[in-house]
Amino acid sequence: MAEKINFQADVSKMLNIVVNSLYSEKQIFLRELISNASDACDKLKYLALTNPGIAKQSGLFKIKITPDAAANTLVVSDNGIGMNKDDLINHLGTIAKSGTADFVKNASDNGSALELIGQFGVGFYAAFMVADKVEIVTRRAGEDQAWKWVSDGVEGFEITPAERAANGTDIKLFLKSDAKDYVDTIYLRQIIRTYSDHIEYPIVLDLGKAGEETVNTASALWTRQKAEITKDQYKEFYHHISHNFDEPWLTLHFKAEGNIEYTGLLYIPSSAPYDLFQPDRNNSLKLYVNKVFISDKIDELMPHYLRFVKGVVDSADLQLNISREMLQHSLLIEKIKHGTVSRLLKELKKRTKKYDDYMTFWQNFGIVLKEGIYEDFANREEIAGLSYFASTADETKLTTLDEYVSRAKEGQKAVYYITGDDVKVLRNNPQLEAFREKGIEVLLLTDPIDEFWPQVLPNYKGFAIKHITQAEADMGWSRNEAKADEGSLKKLTDLMTELFKTEVGKVTTTEKLTKSPVSLTVENGQMSLHLERLMRTHQQQTAFASTRILEVNPYHPLIIKLADMTADESNRAKVEEVARLLLDEAKIAEGEAVSDPSFFAEKLSSYILQAI
Repeated sequence: MAEKINFQADVSKMLNIVVNSLYSEKQIFLRELISNASDACDKLKYLALTNPGIAKQSGLFKIKITPDAAANTLVVSDNGIGMNKDDLINHLGTIAKSGTADFVKNASDNGSALELIGQFGVGFYAAFMVADKVEIVTRRAGEDQAWKWVSDGVEGFEITPAERAANGTDIKLFLKSDAKDYVDTIYLRQIIRTYSDHIEYPIVLDLGKAGEETVNTASALWTRQKAEITKDQYKEFYHHISHNFDEPWLTLHFKAEGNIEYTGLLYIPSSAPYDLFQPDRNNSLKLYVNKVFISDKIDELMPHYLRFVKGVVDSADLQLNISREMLQHSLLIEKIKHGTVSRLLKELKKRTKKYDDYMTFWQNFGIVLKEGIYEDFANREEIAGLSYFASTADETKLTTLDEYVSRAKEGQKAVYYITGDDVKVLRNNPQLEAFREKGIEVLLLTDPIDEFWPQVLPNYKGFAIKHITQAEADMGWSRNEAKADEGSLKKLTDLMTELFKTEVGKVTTTEKLTKSPVSLTVENGQMSLHLERLMRTHQQQTAFASTRILEVNPYHPLIIKLADMTADESNRAKVEEVARLLLDEAKIAEGEAVSDPSFFAEKLSSYILQAI
C-alpha cells in the first residue's frame, strides 16, 4: 500500500518558484539530473574501494537516457549508489539542506530564482519544469529492497516498495504537453554535449531498435590539456560541480610537478553562496586520486577563508585505499594545500590590476578573504596586500595598504585605522578631526573580522598597524589657541567624573579634537566599542567590558564656557545638564545608545527653541 507524505511548506513554495521562474532555461533540468547521477556513481565507486562486493551488480558505471516519444516520457538511469526509503524522504520530501528556506524567501523577494536555485542545491526539482509527474525507482547498494517515489510536484509524494534488479536509480519524467522536444534524440544529444560532455561516465542515449549511443567524451575535464578545452566547456564543468548558474569570475587550471604531482581545476564564483557565513560551511573542493572520487569533505585541502572556491584536485601520489581520517592529517594533503593556496593568491594578485573587475570579487568575498590575515600566518601579509579598505583619502574608491603606505606623510611610521558599524558614520567621527587637519589618512573598517586581523599583523612593510586611540603618544599634537583655564578645567572634569561615574571610567582632556567638544573612547589595548556591540549582538560574554573614557576638548568654546561657569556654584545644575547632553552627543557619535532618551530629546528641543 502506498504511503502518502506531504511536502514541507517550504518545499511546495520552492517548487512553485522553480517551475514558474526558470521556464526560459528549462533544458538545464537534464544537466541537473545527469550531475546527480554522476555523483551517485562517484559515491559507489569510492565505497567499493574498501567494500568491493557492494558494487558487484553494477558493472561498468554509466548514465542512460531513454526517450519514449509515444508515451512522451524521458527516463534518466544510473547504476550508482541508489537510495533507500529514508533517503527518498530526507532528500526529496523535506528541506534537508540548511538554508534552503532562505532560498525561498530570497527568490520570492527579488525574483532572481535562476541565479539562486543552484546556490541552494535544489537542482532535482528542476525536473518539474518539464514534467507533470516524476516517478523514481531506486535501490541502495548493499540493500535488497527497492522503492518507488511518485509526485506531481504539488502537494506531496507517495512511496511504495518496488522491484529493481540491481542498485541504482531510474528517474522517469512524464513530460508536459509543451515539452515534447525532450524525446527528440537530436535535441537530447545537443543538450548533453553542451552541458554534460565533461562527465567522466558514459552518457548513453537509448535509440530503441537502433541500439545505444555514447554521447559524451567521458573524460575528466581537468586531465585534458588546457589548449583542448573551450571556454564553454570550462563554464559547464563549473556549473556541474557548483550547481550554480552564474559565470565563474576566475578559472584556474594547473598541473603541479615536483616532489608531489597533482592537477587542479579551481573556480571562484561571480556571486556569493547563501551559506558563506554559516559556521558549518566547509570547503567546496572534490578530491580525486587518478580520477577516482575520494571525498568532498577533506577540510584540510583548502583553508577555511577560501571556502568559496569550487573545483577539483586530483593526485596520483595519494593512496586509493587511504581513509578520510588519515587524509585529514596527511603531509601530502598539506603540501597540496600549500601549493594550491599559493597559486590562487598569485592569480588574485594579477586580477587586482583591474580595479572594477576585482571589486566584483571583493564585494562578494572580501570579508571572507580577510579572515586569512588572522588565520594564515604564512600568507597573512600577502593576503593583507590583496585586501581593500575604505579610507578618509577617497570616498569613491577603496584603497590597499600599499597605496596607503605610498601616500604616508613624511615621518609617519604607522597605518592608522578606526572600526565601527558604518563607513559614513565613521567619516564624521570626532576622533578623526586632528588626523584630517594634519592630512593623515585613516582606514575606516566596518567588518567584524577587522577587529581581529590587526592583532596578528602588527606591521606591514615597515609601518605599524595602529588603532587611532594609540596615536596620541606618537603624533605630537600641539595647538596655539585659547583654551580653558587649567583650574576651572580641572574643576569641570572632576565634576563630570563624579556625575558620570556609573557610565565613564575617566574624564580627560585631549589635543586630538578640533571641532567637537567631547568624544568617547576606551583605554588603549582594551576591546573597542564596536567589538563590544558585536559581542552583545551575538549574546557573547561582556563581563570584560572596556573602560569608557570621555575626552574633553579644552579649546572648544563650549568647554571654555562650561569651565568658567563652574566658578559659580549657582550654575551647577545648568553645567550638569549641558555636560549630560555632551556625553549623550559623544555616545551617539560612537554608535552607542544614550542612557536617557527622554531627557536627551526634551533638553535638545529646549536648546533648539532658545537658539531660534
